Amino acid sequence: MLPSPYRVYAIRYASLQRRSPDNFIGGDEHDTDMPLAYYVWVIVGGGRTIVVDTGFDQHVGAKRGREMLHPVEDGLLALDIAPDGVRDVIITHMHYDHSGNHALLPNARFHLQDSEMAFATGRCMCHRLLRGAYEADDVAQMVLRVFENRVQFHDGAGKIAPGVEVHHVGGHTRGLQVVRVLTERGWVVLASDASHFYAHMDQGRAFPIVYQIDALLEGYATLHRLASSTAHIVPGHDPLVLQRYPAARPGTEGWIVRLDVDPIV
Repeated sequence: MLPSPYRVYAIRYASLQRRSPDNFIGGDEHDTDMPLAYYVWVIVGGGRTIVVDTGFDQHVGAKRGREMLHPVEDGLLALDIAPDGVRDVIITHMHYDHSGNHALLPNARFHLQDSEMAFATGRCMCHRLLRGAYEADDVAQMVLRVFENRVQFHDGAGKIAPGVEVHHVGGHTRGLQVVRVLTERGWVVLASDASHFYAHMDQGRAFPIVYQIDALLEGYATLHRLASSTAHIVPGHDPLVLQRYPAARPGTEGWIVRLDVDPIV
């Protein structure tokens, strides 16, 4: 028997202006505006609220030249979610834009792949090219949570709750995991950085920040296998997500959208 379906939200909290050649290995001949949208996601249902990634705060955003549109906390509150009431957080990977905001969710347990922690605390971080998207404070905070018994590690596929799964795909980082969620419209897959934009998985291309490019490219097939259809895959940084899905409620247009309902375009 299948579990009850969940509601799923995408909260856009920040932005970065970029040109399309910067978003693809090998560049892009069209050379158009192609900004990055920064999201966190929320899964609600069955008496549970599960946050997927924690974004970054004002300090790190300013340090890295990102435009903060709405602090993550504001997005949660707009959905009537009290941050101190969240009990489970899935960290897709530990890059700065997915694992910051250290004090935001003080009572949560964090779900992380074994291989991501090993990657972020091991010899690969000796290389500036590989550690550039990590913040040392974020990594140190995750280590502290381990000692506080607030981290649950996964090795490959894992079940967070009935109808909520994580699946290791790697590629972008060694331990990148995606999230599969049962909704009224079927299995939705939150791809995170397994596909930054729709164009990456649609065209079989890659974002320039990558640890293992063959694993990244093979990950697109995994996304399609896990999702009910291509229209059920949600990329990690594409502003088009805000155009393809309806606002969560009045006043959240262009900020928070529902992913558990059919796309509107």
